[in-house]
Amino acid sequence: MKILILGAGVMGTALSVPFTDNGHIVNLVGTHLDGDIITKLQAGYPHPRLGVQIGESVIPYTYDQLREAIKGVDLVVIGVNSHGIQWAAQALSPLLSVDIPILAVTKGLVGDGEKLSILPDVIRGNLPHTISDRIQIAAIGGPSIAQELAARRHTCVMFTSTNSNLLEQLADLARTPYYHIWASTDILGIEVCVAMKNVYALAVGLVIGFLEKGNKAVNHAEMHNLAAAIFAQGMWETAYLVGKMGGKTESVYSLPGSGDLYVTCQGGRNSRMGRLLALGIPYSQAKAKYMPNDTVEGASLALAIGNTVENMIHKGDLDETTLPLLRTMIDIVCHDAPAIIPWDKFFN
Repeated sequence: MKILILGAGVMGTALSVPFTDNGHIVNLVGTHLDGDIITKLQAGYPHPRLGVQIGESVIPYTYDQLREAIKGVDLVVIGVNSHGIQWAAQALSPLLSVDIPILAVTKGLVGDGEKLSILPDVIRGNLPHTISDRIQIAAIGGPSIAQELAARRHTCVMFTSTNSNLLEQLADLARTPYYHIWASTDILGIEVCVAMKNVYALAVGLVIGFLEKGNKAVNHAEMHNLAAAIFAQGMWETAYLVGKMGGKTESVYSLPGSGDLYVTCQGGRNSRMGRLLALGIPYSQAKAKYMPNDTVEGASLALAIGNTVENMIHKGDLDETTLPLLRTMIDIVCHDAPAIIPWDKFFN
């Protein structure tokens, strides 16, 4: 089959590996931010951030070639970051037909001041009315580090959609001896889990800075106890939010919830930002001075939903006592508050 992947970053490109290993053709279209990546791939170099050579059946395109790249495809995969999801939907809008399903890799939530929405709904809302209600949209959730998938390390994920038949078709396209796929129709629960894990991974990342800032223990003890408690509170709050939004709590304690949060806590941009925040640097300064060109998904989520969460708590739509860690991270990111953990409010 022919598959279009929109977004030539690490995750979008990594997903081309199982597809091409299964014999499919992949048209990899970069966004307007991926120009250097596409240029290198077209010249035969390895992907500059993944460090691997793309498959022979991967054809790289620049974003202005999207109309050409989408011709004759059987599936569209959206692999942009959360900031680009609306752009991606709008770019695809005049080119899509109802018989081409969408598979979303992007993770996040959006808030409109009144309610929270999952990204598949954002995609659907930015498509033409003639197809928005009829086009099939699925998503991927679970612990998947792009570099590991690109190296064909064992990776376990869930494909989710309200259409169980579509799920089996998509899983068959991508399932390999190393890319293990389970199917779930709990798209709400899975999408909330994979979004919220970023802000809670940012919270766990604070421990790196707390350890660096604190006095060194005489026995060289670390702060794993502290990190574990923050992790557990994040799971507690995720379960509450999944339930409030109509998802199933079983997703929280599986790959999209505990699995994805675990792997995201192992390092990366959330951890780097968490360290800076715990060292006492306000978020706005840390972002501008130390990570100006990095997308920190945990901070991006806090900024995307912070005002909406605060409004929903004020109106009584969300229980303030159940979300102390989320509120703390929103205060830190949105209001430059200091990184202080509200221990006495946990697990209520």
